[in-house]
Amino acid sequence: MIQLTRLNGETFYINVMMIEQIQSFPDTTITLTNGKKFVVKDAETDVVKKINDYYSGLGLIGARVGEGNE
Repeated sequence: MIQLTRLNGETFYINVMMIEQIQSFPDTTITLTNGKKFVVKDAETDVVKKINDYYSGLGLIGARVGEGNE
């Protein structure tokens, strides 16, 4: 789970496994697989970084070393 902040300043945790899409309208809107939506203060790029860090911490994605080298 990652911590995010609602527009009213309230922080909460969201299960990243349930995220279907992230959009900026211009506020960042997160849509879950069940259709529920959350509008957060966090920038879209920050949310994606938190998700990637979470998955990396679980060992589900590796760190990129020498990007562009295959």
